Amino acid sequence: MELARKSGFVFCKRRIKSYYGAFTYCSEAAGWERRVVSGLQPTGALHVGNYFGAVRRCVRLQQAGDDLTLFIADLHAHTVPQDPELLRRRSLEAAAFLLASGVDAERGVLFLQSGVPAHARLCWLLACLATQARLAHLPQYRERAAAARDVPLGLLLYPVLQAADVLAYRATHVPVGADQLQHLQLTAQLVRTAHHRFGRLFPTPAPLLPDDGSDRIRSLRDPAKKMSKSDTDPKSRILLSDTDDEIRVKIKKAVTDFTPEVSFEPATRPGVANLVTLHCLAADKLPEEATEEAAGLSTAQYKRVVSDALCGALAPVRERARRLLARPELLRELLRHGAARARARADPVYGEVAARLGLTPATPASALPAALRLR
Repeated sequence: MELARKSGFVFCKRRIKSYYGAFTYCSEAAGWERRVVSGLQPTGALHVGNYFGAVRRCVRLQQAGDDLTLFIADLHAHTVPQDPELLRRRSLEAAAFLLASGVDAERGVLFLQSGVPAHARLCWLLACLATQARLAHLPQYRERAAAARDVPLGLLLYPVLQAADVLAYRATHVPVGADQLQHLQLTAQLVRTAHHRFGRLFPTPAPLLPDDGSDRIRSLRDPAKKMSKSDTDPKSRILLSDTDDEIRVKIKKAVTDFTPEVSFEPATRPGVANLVTLHCLAADKLPEEATEEAAGLSTAQYKRVVSDALCGALAPVRERARRLLARPELLRELLRHGAARARARADPVYGEVAARLGLTPATPASALPAALRLR
């Protein structure tokens, strides 16, 4: 298995540790309780890249015994204009698919980001430790700003809010793909700055990188690009809500090349390698196993194998999500309950940070004497 991974299926861990030296820091050794925090944006329907790269990874971490805090990042969604009703609906859909995928909301914490004010409050304090030059240097900001006529300030502060998202819970580990390492590096820098000025407040979160290629799922129509919610071609992605027939049609139309044999060569045959990756993720196989089983098949025939594997993996999730979405008030109540539990964790952290910075933490209205409460 290790040989398969070193051949190009994932990044070499030695290179990551040498380039991102801050990530070699061991949070647990410094006395922090291990805690995993992750978020998922409700902008657009979830696709298989989100599922294999984020959702299923969180489920497996939780099943392995990790303390998981998981939120739906509706504040992050507002870096682009949003229709309020659509955002609310997509937030519920995200919650339904998280639960349908196996997230246990009782063992962990599942909530809407906007339901916990500590995220935004801590973001402001961290933003005062960051610099415009550092934030503008991040690759994702430069790419998105280059395509925008008027750049919203929220786009610049996006990674600071990401830092607040995890530091509010004193996360020790964050599941990320390779393209998010720059943002986690910024978080580590903000932690060091805060410690230098105010004393030890947070652990330095370490990245949990995938070892199965799940953060590298490509567009079905253009394998040079990652699969994305924002792609204008709906055939470029497989949605978790797609029917079996829709999945089969999209895989059938996936771009490959003119070589009929199936092989796993991401650099030279990205379209075929993407199919192999999807097959491996859906069927829990290694690339060598998948290509060995595909010996003698043309890429057209292999597409049917990939479709079968995806339909088998996604159909139960789709059906469970459908049943949950038929009970929207249950989902809303579950998210309200999760937000209350998240506040019980985040508010004391924010209160300690505020005290160190000479601020007064907010007092809940319920804690005020009755005579002082607004009626």
